[in-house]
Amino acid sequence: MAIKHNSEVKFNIGLDENKVPEVISWFAKDGGIDNDPSKAVMISVWDHKQKDTLRMDLWTKDMPVDEMKQFFHQTLVSMADTFERATDDTKMSATMRDFCAYFADKLELKK
Repeated sequence: MAIKHNSEVKFNIGLDENKVPEVISWFAKDGGIDNDPSKAVMISVWDHKQKDTLRMDLWTKDMPVDEMKQFFHQTLVSMADTFERATDDTKMSATMRDFCAYFADKLELKK
């Protein structure tokens, strides 16, 4: 398969003296993102050789806990949507969404 276009996503992480993130910004030219700030990022990469997921979870030290809870909830919801698109497994996707509703309820997240 011939590659017709390359797209790049970059993250810049500003660290303090203890290598704890203080500033996160990201770039995705094709998505119209240019040095946009963020308080947290979760990246998962599938290692097909090892059949394992490589992960990088970063958040700034000033990321509020209530926003972190909301970030996790929204990430879980988007994972259910992605799982359904990728596998066409509507039953498990619905089960995942049920858990997301339970998660939001237990954390008392506002809708």
